Amino acid sequence: MTLRPPRMNSSKVRESALDYEIAQEQAAALGRLGRALEAALAALSEYDGMLQSPSGGRFEPASAIREGLLRDASDALWCFVVQREAIGLRDQKAVMREYRVPIEVQNRMGAFGTASRLR
Repeated sequence: MTLRPPRMNSSKVRESALDYEIAQEQAAALGRLGRALEAALAALSEYDGMLQSPSGGRFEPASAIREGLLRDASDALWCFVVQREAIGLRDQKAVMREYRVPIEVQNRMGAFGTASRLR
């Protein structure tokens, strides 16, 4: 009895190759979304750092710029968490801890603004 290697047109080989491609794309998407989250959190943190007064107190951060940065960070967090859940990673606490996500961003995650943003 001789063994033959699987033929390239075998459905198992095609399925395996497809699974590999899907896993690669999932990992790449997760990486892109993670970098986007890091950038959005850094921009918010940098803006908040500029709002510090020299005496250590805080100025009122309720500006349109900060609101936009906060919205961007919460949207990036939502996209990242959804992608993680899609590939089976369900622990959101680890994300919040590792990325040091402010509670304000966490509370807005998944909350969308005006209808014009959804177009």
